[in-house]
Amino acid sequence: MNKRILITLLAALFAVGAQAQSKDFKMGQWVEINNALLRELSRSYVDTLPLKRMQLAGIDAMLSELDPYTVYIPEEENDDLQMMIAKTYGGIGAIIYKPSKDGYVTIDEPYKDSPGVRAGLQAGDRIVEIDGVSTKGLDTKECSDRMKGKPGTKVKFKVLKVRTGEEKEISVTRERIHLPDVEYAGMLDDTTGYILQSGFTGNVSSEIRSAFNMLKAKGMRKLVYDLRGNGGGVLQEAVGIVSIFVPKGSLVVSSKGSSTPVQEMRTTLDPVDTQIPIVVLVDGGSASASEIVSGALQDMDRATIMGRRTYGKGLVQSIRPLPYNGQLKVTTAKYYTPSGRCVQAIDYAKRAEDGSVEHIPDSLTREFRTAHGRIVRDGGGITPDVELAQTTYSRLIYSLVVNGIIKEYTLKYISEHESIPALEDFHFTDYDDFVSFALGKEFDYRSSAKTLFDQMKSELEKDGVASDMTEQLDALDKAINMDKERFLRLKKDEIVPWIEEEIAVRYYFQEAGIQVRLRYDSQLKEALQKPLVKL
Repeated sequence: MNKRILITLLAALFAVGAQAQSKDFKMGQWVEINNALLRELSRSYVDTLPLKRMQLAGIDAMLSELDPYTVYIPEEENDDLQMMIAKTYGGIGAIIYKPSKDGYVTIDEPYKDSPGVRAGLQAGDRIVEIDGVSTKGLDTKECSDRMKGKPGTKVKFKVLKVRTGEEKEISVTRERIHLPDVEYAGMLDDTTGYILQSGFTGNVSSEIRSAFNMLKAKGMRKLVYDLRGNGGGVLQEAVGIVSIFVPKGSLVVSSKGSSTPVQEMRTTLDPVDTQIPIVVLVDGGSASASEIVSGALQDMDRATIMGRRTYGKGLVQSIRPLPYNGQLKVTTAKYYTPSGRCVQAIDYAKRAEDGSVEHIPDSLTREFRTAHGRIVRDGGGITPDVELAQTTYSRLIYSLVVNGIIKEYTLKYISEHESIPALEDFHFTDYDDFVSFALGKEFDYRSSAKTLFDQMKSELEKDGVASDMTEQLDALDKAINMDKERFLRLKKDEIVPWIEEEIAVRYYFQEAGIQVRLRYDSQLKEALQKPLVKL
């Protein structure tokens, strides 16, 4: 018996060793072939090799065989990496707008208390020159790159002021700009607090803790925690946020990689409140760290998750240094919620012959149990405890936004109005003026129905049968077709909130825009009317 066990163990060890040897051999073979290929190309190719372009294309093609989150970041893109992981950059603190290379660049949304605002820049100001270089002929990125720079350095602008048209010279000292993850925290009513979080960069858990304490001091007895559209970020910050609401030592998430043991992450701080009712709002844009937080609070029966199913990103990335100051953002593990489920919706290791990947079907997901025995499932994001109606917008809204019609009207509006009422009293009432403005602009104002009709008619013409249906097609076209003004007036109630939000931001900065958005947030209103799950 002992001899058989020994033989079995030796066979297993031999198999493992052979597998490792095979892996090492294939890796060495691959490196050797690549080196030989490059040497031969360098020696034999008819023209000069575009080595930099070949290098980046080759790396991108290689990594695309893995997953979308494993990417190479060359040295020149390190600033973009810092923006991605820390939401910081050196600059003046403003969003700019430049619809064409032939025009000047416009200050679109300056950030509150930013160096640009302190130096005198305001929304609607047109930048004629940046450090003596005309902005005409530059695209948006070129203008942005010239505005950004090392904190402490100066950038000089020649500016046409928005209302007077006066030309002024303005010098701004660049600073380290940090875009906040906690975009808004306030009271919705006397007892309901609200926190909107857009990311998970460093120290956001401390910001959420502070915001929560502030709302409690204002009388909050229920919290709405909004993670809609939050694509995630630093895993440790997710653990820190969960620690606000659950006992110290609670398991929040575990991770497992191909070459690493299971790692558990537990809360290490004392909670602020383990009893207050919490509603977590999620949608298809809530991913990664957002799913860790919502999944953990759901598994512990600590919050009611409301909204739509989340994105389904159950993969953990790490940053690894590479030669010549490059970086590799590489997927190193899968994470699991406290109940043991992985929310990853796509198995990138299982590809079809054409290289495509598919979502894991609901039929192949597995059941898990929350702390109180409720059934939850893996394999496709976090399914909310309470589903809310999907927020939808008409095709007209998308066209107005994509073509910059609302933005351009907003810039016109602020050039004509030195001030607006206090935010709580402000409502956009000049809709006739907007309609007149939009009627003078070229954009595709067709309804979804008209678009589908045009596509159908085109296909019928290709098939050669449209001529036999002329009368019916003309009648249907007449029934569903609306002129531009009629359609704009029909969609007034949908368009006004967008204009109102854009105007509010230009006078009272980004928080004001969120407050206006909350006025019209149908999902939030529905969530406040829904009963909480008995946890």
